[in-house]
Amino acid sequence: MTFITDFISQYGMVIVYAVLTAIAGFLGAQVKKIYEKHTEDDTKRQVAETCVMAVEQLYKGLKGSEKLKKAKQNIVAMLAIKGIDIADIELDMLIESCVAEFNINFKADGKNGGNLEK
Repeated sequence: MTFITDFISQYGMVIVYAVLTAIAGFLGAQVKKIYEKHTEDDTKRQVAETCVMAVEQLYKGLKGSEKLKKAKQNIVAMLAIKGIDIADIELDMLIESCVAEFNINFKADGKNGGNLEK
């Protein structure tokens, strides 16, 4: 019994510090993962908005499907530069969301909206 008491009195605080350090490290890693996911999603949204607006301005002579193709190419290229991968379904949803917002804003201004459609 004295061995256990001596062990705890000598190494007890070291063990407690080690456990607390492990817990803090785990929580820090989880917070970092959540932050990176949020930042990555926000970057994808911003790049999609920028590319949709740029395609609408730069390629006025193209039809909707051609504009969609250009927007997809530009979004994938810009995200690749930043080291971010994007799934096709996510790409489609981001573009559709940006076009819908783009069209709503133009209708509110009394202008015709964009035609970046499939």
